[in-house]
Amino acid sequence: MENRKKVAFYTLGCKLNFSETSTIARNLQDEGFDRVDFEEVADMYVINTCSVTENADKQFKQVVRKAMKLNDKAFVAAVGCYAQLKPEELASVDGVDLVLGATEKFKLADYINDLSKNDMGEVHSCEIAEADFYVGSYSIGDRTRAFLKVQDGCDYKCTYCTIPLARGISRSDELQNVLKNAYEISKQNIKEIVLTGVNIGDYGKGEFGNKKHEHTFLELVQALDEVEGIERLRISSIEPNLLKNETIEFVSKSRTFVPHFHIPLQSGSNDILKLMKRRYLREVYTERVNKIREVMPHACIGVDVIVGFPGETDEHFLETYHFLNDLDISYLHVFTYSERDNTEAVEMPGVVPSNVRAKRSKMLRGLSVKKRRAFYESQLGTSRTVLFEGENKEGYIHGFTENYVKVKTPWNPELVNTLHQINLTKIDEDGSVRMEFASALV
Repeated sequence: MENRKKVAFYTLGCKLNFSETSTIARNLQDEGFDRVDFEEVADMYVINTCSVTENADKQFKQVVRKAMKLNDKAFVAAVGCYAQLKPEELASVDGVDLVLGATEKFKLADYINDLSKNDMGEVHSCEIAEADFYVGSYSIGDRTRAFLKVQDGCDYKCTYCTIPLARGISRSDELQNVLKNAYEISKQNIKEIVLTGVNIGDYGKGEFGNKKHEHTFLELVQALDEVEGIERLRISSIEPNLLKNETIEFVSKSRTFVPHFHIPLQSGSNDILKLMKRRYLREVYTERVNKIREVMPHACIGVDVIVGFPGETDEHFLETYHFLNDLDISYLHVFTYSERDNTEAVEMPGVVPSNVRAKRSKMLRGLSVKKRRAFYESQLGTSRTVLFEGENKEGYIHGFTENYVKVKTPWNPELVNTLHQINLTKIDEDGSVRMEFASALV
């Protein structure tokens, strides 16, 4: 029997990338490859790249070096967003043999010959306007949850963002295909599905730039709620202007959708939101948070925020800080603005010095710790359902409640990938919450 080649994957960036890596891996397994961990010696290493932050660019080179240390004769392929935006730059990195852009990455097997090393990385990268078709994806790997891709690309023109350049126009999977993938995932004994995409609230736009919505995001959510065998569904990140009251109300009464929303804000200053070309003002954001709190007082609300955008004065930043401090939210994801080529923002006046960006970032990270602590304290004494993860961390097993409180209890392998009713008792030194089982373990 012919020796099957070994392939290893490394994913940089978002949940969407993880879902696509999983799909590419399954395609290669069908082509005669066996998937192994990235720490192992493999015949080919595939790196799924990200372009959102400057750090992701640097990480790519480190990952290539790591692969070359494991096997200096291995074939190295780079795919994904950074590969679409700067293919020649990636191709010139020592050790890289193949670079595939947005449309080519799902056809990786077609570009591989005998896995012999190239003197220079070979580039196959389309014009991004050609990325007008949809490839469905989902990740299975982490036993407790799967990432299910429902949408790709973005039609928004945010002045700091390269994603439309890296992923093309907004387009969506057909509803029946999403439901089919969700059903397949449910058969793998996976308890939680996280919906993912670039701009999932824009769900419904078809292929080839068809702007007519076949279905709305609300219709997607309603249909998924009826798929048998799924215990939990979680919405990853959704734009405030696209998170409608009807969706919030549906989630509050849903069988499977959990009370957890992650809503990008980016700035609490309307002046900066306008410079960013965001499609809402802070008043809309406040309305969304208030609506969630009205129908789900116990919901977890996460916020993305960018500090140091060009033109952000101390007054603008303090506006953001006070806005978030006064808002009933649960945690922040803080991003320090970094200049990206071919964006409007890179040409804007009022560049914020890097030391000021760092200081502002530190202040908001501190606020996030305070917010998360206050949210966890508000949940003590309540009864929740926890899904336990698979890792033994210093003698403890961790898990997340439906409203995203991180809990811990002494390690017990039988708890892995199981759901239990628990009572939240006290906050531990590491910030997670201690618990007791609401009923005896079966």
